[in-house]
Amino acid sequence: MSADEPTETGGGKIILRLDRMMVERQMSLNELAERVGITNVNLSKIKNNRVNAIRFSTLEAICAALDCTPGDILVYQK
Repeated sequence: MSADEPTETGGGKIILRLDRMMVERQMSLNELAERVGITNVNLSKIKNNRVNAIRFSTLEAICAALDCTPGDILVYQK
């Protein structure tokens, strides 16, 4: 299943809008990865919606680094 396909559970999907927030905050992938404490490869996967899950600790660190809330970067689409 690709990241763009709806999940089987409810027919909807959660989309990460990390790229938009990074542009708004003028932060590069490398800088954000360093601040969050994860590899560029893993952050790229998150940014491009190529993950099936994200740890709350990672989400918290991303939000702290970008000065945002989870609702700013997570969107539910039916």
